[in-house]
This record gives sequence, structure tokens and C-alpha cells, in this order.
Amino acid sequence: MAEFCARWFWAWEERLAARDGDRRIHPFEWGFEWAGLPQPPPDPHAFFKEYNRLQVEHSGEFFSCPLPADYRLEGQTLRFTSPLPTPYPENNQVWADYFPCPTSNGRAVLVLPQWNADESGHAALCKLLNRFGFSALRLNLAYHGPRRPAGIRRADYHVSPNIGRTIHAGRQSVVDARACLDWLEQQGFHRIGILGTSLGSCIAYITAAHDPRVRAGVFNHVSMYFGDVVWTGLATRHVRRGLENAVTQDQLRDYWRVISPAAYLDRMTNRRLPSLFIWARYDTTFLPEFSRQLLAESRKRGHPVEDVCLPCGHYTTGEFPFKYLDAFHMCRFLKRRL
Repeated sequence: MAEFCARWFWAWEERLAARDGDRRIHPFEWGFEWAGLPQPPPDPHAFFKEYNRLQVEHSGEFFSCPLPADYRLEGQTLRFTSPLPTPYPENNQVWADYFPCPTSNGRAVLVLPQWNADESGHAALCKLLNRFGFSALRLNLAYHGPRRPAGIRRADYHVSPNIGRTIHAGRQSVVDARACLDWLEQQGFHRIGILGTSLGSCIAYITAAHDPRVRAGVFNHVSMYFGDVVWTGLATRHVRRGLENAVTQDQLRDYWRVISPAAYLDRMTNRRLPSLFIWARYDTTFLPEFSRQLLAESRKRGHPVEDVCLPCGHYTTGEFPFKYLDAFHMCRFLKRRL
């Protein structure tokens, strides 16, 4: 019976993934310029291993940001200039949707949606958070929604076969998330949670590991290493095709370590952050063994982690009835912890 269920969900996942017919295979690029190197080094592999080692060691500086000076709330939309600029003007303008709750009593949740989420993604979840007594701020991650550069139809610049740019995009999304926490704090919120899904979960974890203002975290689909998800996941098969002739899975794990939750497990030990990990039994993008690995390593360090295993896959988490089950677990946890 278990094998039949697995095959059934895997087939459903394939059908849902096939709805997006706009995936392009981009060529492999090292992207040294994104790591501040104007000329290619003699040994690219050695450079990115050392770059990651140094940035993880000094991650407090790597993910720090100055306070934006141009916050402006236009209707329900918060806008400001990203503290970490890129060559793309559209991407340098941060957009976030604000869902205020008049009875929140200083409680707010920063919401980070999944890769390629459109402008309406997670809006319903934010409204549900309102019903649970939270104000919510939903961030468009780097290169998403109105932040896409001209001529780019997907958020391919956030996750791509360009090693350096993918690191920079992850870093920018963390920096922008922390700038959102600054704004929430300015509005008087003092009990702040963070909720991320898929790519947003990775960004949320790194943000929480570096920012003590986050009092509780919900990480919806989790994995130890960014590179493992890209290499093995259904949603990123086209990205792997751009990578696999230039690097191996083990190398990619090292090259993207700085944007991987695994690098910050010890920081989370010091944080003692109440956390909820949600994973899916038939996930073909965040493979269950990677989720169980992060959960085991967290518990080994004594982190106050709870987990929920959904009886579905990655794409099917967004389908009836699983999306309601997922939302219920997330909102209930935050209600208890904030």
C-alpha cells in the first residue's frame, strides 16, 4: 500500500510540475564578479570552497545590512531600496505586502513564499494569520514578482547554474528580510515570527539564525543543503542540467554552503528558537531524507524543534486538502509560540 501511495503521489507531482512549461536551461557560469572577484582565479573550485568557508565563519557580517532610509507604505505595499544592490534596478526595489491586524498586540509574522511565487502567493495565508491575531508582512524575494529584471519571466536569477549570482541572491533575500524586521520593529511589533516555504524556508532559517528579533520560526519544507535540493529536486531538474557538466553534487554542496541551513546549526543552538519543521512524505523536491537529516541534527544539538510530516508531496502541499492542513499546523504553532 505504501509503495502504491508513493507512486501515485510521484505521478501527481510530475503532472503539477509539468504545468510550468517555461523552464529554460541556462549555461553554467562561475559568477566570480558576484563574489567580488573581477578576474577568474587560477583554481575556481578552490576559490569557492575558501570563499564559503570565510563567509560562513563571518556570516554575521555577510548577512548584516544598514537600515534602509526610504521605507514607504503605499496603501498595502511596503517599498524600500535593498541594502544589497545588484546591476538590475528592478531587483533593487524591494516590495512587500502588509496585512495589518488591529488586534495583533505587537505580534507579527514575516512571510517568505516559495521560489517563483507570484505577487498573490501566500496572500490567503497572510489573511489567515490575521484571523489568528497576527499582522503579516509578505516579502517578494530577490528577482521575484515586480523585482524581475526586464525580459525575465521567472525568478531564474535566484536559483541558477551561476554559482556566484545564486549565492548573492540568497544573501540579498536574507538582507532584505532583515530590513523588513527593522520596519516591523519601527511599527511597534515586539513579538515577531518568521514563516518560510521551500526557498523561502531556507531564507527564513538563515534570517532567524542571524537575527534575535525572531521569536519563533516555521520552516515549511526543509533540507540541510541548498545544493542537494537543486541537484536532486524535481523543481530544479533544468538547473541541474546547466550544472552537471561542470560540477558534482558534492562540490555544489560546498559551493553553496553559505546559503544552506546546515552552516548555521550551531548558531541556532545559541538562539534556542522555538521552531516548526514541516516536511512531506512523498516530496520529490525536498527529498524526505534531507528533511529528516536536518531534523536529526537539530535535535542532536538540543534545539526546541517540533515537526509535522504531511501525507503528500512538494507541489501537492498546495493542493486540496493538504494546503489547509499545512496552514492549520503553521498558524497553530505560531499562536502557541508568539
